[in-house]
Amino acid sequence: QLQKDLEEVKELLTNTTRKRVRDVLLAEKHKLELEIKNQPPPKPKDVAEEEKSSLGGYTVKINNYGWDQSDKFVKIYISLNGVQKLPAENVQVNFTERSFDLLVKNLNGKNYTMTFNNLLKPISVEGSSRKIKTDMVLVMCKKKREEKWDCLTQVEKESKEKEKAAYDTADPSEGLMNILKKMYAEGDDEMKRTINKAWVESREKQYKGDIPMDI
Repeated sequence: QLQKDLEEVKELLTNTTRKRVRDVLLAEKHKLELEIKNQPPPKPKDVAEEEKSSLGGYTVKINNYGWDQSDKFVKIYISLNGVQKLPAENVQVNFTERSFDLLVKNLNGKNYTMTFNNLLKPISVEGSSRKIKTDMVLVMCKKKREEKWDCLTQVEKESKEKEKAAYDTADPSEGLMNILKKMYAEGDDEMKRTINKAWVESREKQYKGDIPMDI
């Protein structure tokens, strides 16, 4: 899906003539390339097929979660109805220094997965764990250093910094472009088509006579 978004942005870049629109698309292109780069490498086909056959049913990617932190731990809360009824070995979490992935097998006929890559700061693999509670899995990532985390991942931090920098402007028209950028980055296909149409109509109006003096 990310690769398709990137291809669409590249196609728009080849057609745009407006500097601000081009800047927006370049920023979006950079963001997508970063997200693709930070994705975990695909597993060999035989390993992936073996895991798939051993799981059975179908797998659901978990997108909803809550998180909190103490001086020593980052805590991720994942709600899963009835998870406490599963055998403990059906709830697996694998940690690395900058990532973790959760796999819950055969919960009501489905498997559930969640992956966090490029955690904001290093964690202790040995000190991290998971706890199974009523209708919830709690992932405990032990911090290597007792310091506050502003967010969970490096990508999220970079995205927030870019967004903050983009909105820190006194130029109203630039602020509008930044809003459009955010809508485009987070929108579905229909939203992107709507924004693209607005850009085309805007260019057509400018070509008919409403062209700024510096063009």
